[in-house]
Amino acid sequence: MTQPAQADVRWFADQFDRVVTNIETVIQGKRESIEQVLLCLVAEGHVLIEDVPGVGKTLLAKSLARSIGCEFNRVQFTPDLLPSDITGVSIWDRQQAEFVFKPGAIFANIVVGDEINRASPKTQSALLEAMEERQVTADGVTRRLPPPFMVVATQNPIEHEGTYPLPEAQLDRFMMRVSIGYPSRDKELEMLETHGLVSSFLDLTQVISAAELLGLIDVARHVHVAASVRAYVVEVVDGTRRHPEVMLGASPRSSLYLLRASRAKAAAEGREYVTPDDVKALAGPVLEHRLAFRPEAQMRGVKASEVVESVLSGLRVPIARSDR
Repeated sequence: MTQPAQADVRWFADQFDRVVTNIETVIQGKRESIEQVLLCLVAEGHVLIEDVPGVGKTLLAKSLARSIGCEFNRVQFTPDLLPSDITGVSIWDRQQAEFVFKPGAIFANIVVGDEINRASPKTQSALLEAMEERQVTADGVTRRLPPPFMVVATQNPIEHEGTYPLPEAQLDRFMMRVSIGYPSRDKELEMLETHGLVSSFLDLTQVISAAELLGLIDVARHVHVAASVRAYVVEVVDGTRRHPEVMLGASPRSSLYLLRASRAKAAAEGREYVTPDDVKALAGPVLEHRLAFRPEAQMRGVKASEVVESVLSGLRVPIARSDR
């Protein structure tokens, strides 16, 4: 695998910053959350935004799609939503005297599943094939999804009435879980000033094309990872499995996701190699939502962030080398 040139990662960092800065005109004071969502996109992953209502979860996804000129679809998950509403359905066409496939909402570059935990498990499972294999099988025919492709799912962590918690198999397919949080007092005052009359989303413009985004994805794929850093990724993930408070630790898929996300983060910072600090910075968003705790740990209120921090603090950090 050819390591990207310094000029390539500088271009990556510049384009990455342009998109983040553009979105920040709409989602103010939440640069870290915006960067995490964009990292998922260029690392070819999916993101679960879990937060209280009204903090801009859907607006963030829409702003991302508009900034890169990609096709965007939004699905409002409800108890009566059918799997065919997502994947598509074949309809009899009288003129052609045959069944014609009508694509569902999943056929887009960025697909937002709003309040994903309000749909039934059967409907939720319609996303599994698309998220993992980037294809949809309907009526015995497999259709590829257009690149780039990302699912952005949102859910309210507090409201439980009328919801179906996401199963572990589906949670594991999300590269990161991101929380936006409330803005600071100053940022909320600034938001009232800029959004008080009309949303700045209406003035949002495209800053890169879908083709340029595919170029960013290619650069991220080729960022170099030293053997010691790869071993560190495995040690971090394995540490969650051996932790005494954890019943179900992070999966091998999470090792791949943590590595890919770390590559994207290194490129976003203008480096052609990954450091242990990249891994440590993304361990929480990538691993926390995959952990299932023992009953006694749940009773004590143990948090996933505490477990990940405990694992990181107990490991020796390797000395990163940019050479092979």
